[in-house]
Amino acid sequence: MAENADLVEWPKKDKRRFLHVVYRVGDLDRTIQFYTECFGMKVLRKRDVPEEKYSNAFLGFGPETSNFVVELTYNYGVSSYDIGTGFGHFAISTQDVSKMVEAVRAKGGNVTREPGPVKGGGSVIAFVKDPDGYTFELIQRGPTPEPLCQVMLRVGDLDRAIKFYEKALGMRLLRRIERPEYKYTIGMMGYAEEYESIVLELTYNYGVTEYTKGNAYAQIAIGTDDVYKSAEVVKIANQELGGKITREAGPLPGLGTKIVSFLDPDGWKTVLVDNEDFLKELE
Repeated sequence: MAENADLVEWPKKDKRRFLHVVYRVGDLDRTIQFYTECFGMKVLRKRDVPEEKYSNAFLGFGPETSNFVVELTYNYGVSSYDIGTGFGHFAISTQDVSKMVEAVRAKGGNVTREPGPVKGGGSVIAFVKDPDGYTFELIQRGPTPEPLCQVMLRVGDLDRAIKFYEKALGMRLLRRIERPEYKYTIGMMGYAEEYESIVLELTYNYGVTEYTKGNAYAQIAIGTDDVYKSAEVVKIANQELGGKITREAGPLPGLGTKIVSFLDPDGWKTVLVDNEDFLKELE
């Protein structure tokens, strides 16, 4: 039992950091143009893997060594995807929501909620859709080291999901928001304060226990100092709360980067990536 207790404490001691979120797009150049011109992201790196028939592009607001970024995947010949009902949105914080919305509109983007205060709150937000139909929430805030500030996913049991991300990944519940008048509850999960880093926003809609995953959104990658030890903790959380390992801990063929990938109790995928291997990939 002592070994188990030691293992369960490991994620809190580990050097954890959100690295990137991976999802599929139908036209890489179109999305790159939209994200750079409308959101002000920068292209950080690109790679083409013709033997596997796909290309990747990494974009964000700062270097991958310190910032959370998006990893766009283009599969040759696939021009559209089903986003499903479970994926919610990405969020970008900006000092001027209206200005960003105008940029989106000028580039032919879809504004689904005009800038304005949140219901029952003071912060100004808007919602827009990118060319593939992914929703982005734009949040008006002061300067932040991490403008790419949320990934929102819907879950069928919030308490179970919170417990899983605490136990399997060592995240903290930063904020819980109850909105009975709109029939939903949110849990903000992360490794640092909400206004200075990226958070995973888990949303529970009253009475909805299952969602479709579609084939568009893929996973979140998180850094760890030890994928093998981290995998053992995930297995304990899987046994207790649900979900499963989808790729055992070990090096990726060709790259050599050590990873472990798994599903949470709702079927959302996370990949833990060795911190040192990840930095080598960036060199």
